Amino acid sequence: MPKFALGAAALAAALAVTAAAPATARSDTARSDTAQTTAPATAAPRHLSGRLPDGASWIADLPAHWNGTLLLFSHGYGPTTAQDAPSPAAGQALLAEGYALAGSSYDPNGPWWALRSAERDQLATREAFAAVAGRPARTLSVGQSMGGLVNARLARDAGSGIDGALGLCGLVAGGVDLENYQLNAEYTIASLLAPDEHLRLVDFADQDAAVATAARLTAAVERAQATPAGRARIALAAAYLNLPDWAPGQNPPAPGDAEGQEAQQYAWFAQGLLSFIVPARYSVERSAGGNTSWNAGVDYAALLRSSEHADEVRALYRTAGLDLRADLTALTRGARVHADPRAVRSLERTSTAGQGLAMPLLDLHTTSDQLVPVQQENAFAARVRAAGDGALLRQAYVARQGHCAFTTAEVVAGVHALEHRVATGRWDGGTTPAALQRAAQALGLDGAAFVPYRPTRLVVGRRHS
Repeated sequence: MPKFALGAAALAAALAVTAAAPATARSDTARSDTAQTTAPATAAPRHLSGRLPDGASWIADLPAHWNGTLLLFSHGYGPTTAQDAPSPAAGQALLAEGYALAGSSYDPNGPWWALRSAERDQLATREAFAAVAGRPARTLSVGQSMGGLVNARLARDAGSGIDGALGLCGLVAGGVDLENYQLNAEYTIASLLAPDEHLRLVDFADQDAAVATAARLTAAVERAQATPAGRARIALAAAYLNLPDWAPGQNPPAPGDAEGQEAQQYAWFAQGLLSFIVPARYSVERSAGGNTSWNAGVDYAALLRSSEHADEVRALYRTAGLDLRADLTALTRGARVHADPRAVRSLERTSTAGQGLAMPLLDLHTTSDQLVPVQQENAFAARVRAAGDGALLRQAYVARQGHCAFTTAEVVAGVHALEHRVATGRWDGGTTPAALQRAAQALGLDGAAFVPYRPTRLVVGRRHS
């Protein structure tokens, strides 16, 4: 398992620290000569910042009465800007409880899919924080979305100086699975809803090309929604995308209501879903050095059978009078995308998790996540169990629509449950839905919706091209 360390020169560079006053704390200049070997019981509130050897920035917030625990936050896909909390409200609540917060930007010179540098920069941030503020008594890693994948990799790797990890809507199935199931959905839309446009779906020349493809795919979906045949084919693409059928501002569709399910899946598409995930593919390809996904050899009929939305798709095809078998056969025969083997190996090396755990990990996920489907937790848990580390993993679910749509209370309750496990060596039932719900509601913040839930299988296709 990889370990990361800072040499003398790197540590010196990491300690190029500046201090600025946060909105809720008075300014107190951070100096390297304040470093201690253990966390101080009290200190003036401080906002710290600095630069790492690869040019990444880091920030930290230290409360007036530090409890000795550092929460090391890994942010999600997007601009490489340092963040140290999942949200401003969660950050304020955790600071009020005495937690110190820190996080890095990752390498600002690379793509937003920053998995090549993220682990290294997070661990360097921990060392820079410790040299300035004092070494934490305990470090808990917290990761959100793509940062949840960073978080799972940190939890996998022994010797990191991290004691436990909390994942929030984490992309824990990894980059290869992500790219493949998204390609399956995009290919279905291009083949069945825009067959004459001959859209390029991989190996984008630049970001503009990816944005253009996303716009044309979205336009095809919007046109198709007007007819029964189009809606049936949208549902098929949604099944391959693992897209939930519960959209914001709506009640969940009734079981067996195929038209209601498709309408809510279409609502996700109409909100610009493809305009996010298709350009993100370009960033992943840049990071890996080539196309990392494939569909050559995929059996699209078998793939549909593995989806929880198979009955919905079949019902809509019957209503439209379409031949589902003919569409599935055409998709299978026309699938000719091959991955770059070197790029796949690169993505597997930097952007996978689940080969084991070296510390306790608690994952929280919303049940209706349009960007990182909750089924990723199923795939991840299977890999952790296969490694023999299932006892270290706990997963909990929140009944809500949206990616990373957690309340502050849910986040804080997750931190408390993880910290209990780290401190005592036992989960003690603290991660059951009922226990987390009670704990979150007792905080008197903004409510919670923890529920019993078991994700279905992640629909992804073959593991190797």
